[in-house]
Amino acid sequence: MDMAPLKVLFVCKGNHARSIMAESIMRRLPGGKFTVFSAGSQPRAEINPFVVRLLTSLNHDLTGLAPKSWDDFARPGSPDLDFVFTLSETAANAVPPPWPGNPMTALWTLPDPAAHEGDDVQKALAFADAYRMLNNRISVFASLPLATLQGMALQHRLDAIGRDMGRTDPAERDNAA
Repeated sequence: MDMAPLKVLFVCKGNHARSIMAESIMRRLPGGKFTVFSAGSQPRAEINPFVVRLLTSLNHDLTGLAPKSWDDFARPGSPDLDFVFTLSETAANAVPPPWPGNPMTALWTLPDPAAHEGDDVQKALAFADAYRMLNNRISVFASLPLATLQGMALQHRLDAIGRDMGRTDPAERDNAA
């Protein structure tokens, strides 16, 4: 029996770096198992240029990728969400809109590459590192037996994915996004 695609939303503050990368990574997964979106509590006007360069270099399709407000996903007619993953402490500390569909949520924070200081090479490495972490987490999530995990067992797994790295100072992660 085929399941309908699960709807996943990645959120952060600016929706111009981490959540855009996460959306792009998950969109490339084979099998049509997921419909994926991204949004921000305070979305920026455009995608960070380092993200555009990185995703383009990795042959991601950038069609349709753009910063959006998380309020767009709480309006009438918005898709019923199955999962919402928060990637930044700033977004985690903001009051989100009521998500339609009563989704499972998890905090998957990671350092904000847009907050990284240094030359362009160092910044590009910070974005590549964020991409690697997101790719690893999304791969683990996508491999979960979602049809058989429920309730607290599933929530425990989602939370564990977000704890795969030590947390650093939230100010270090979220200054730029």
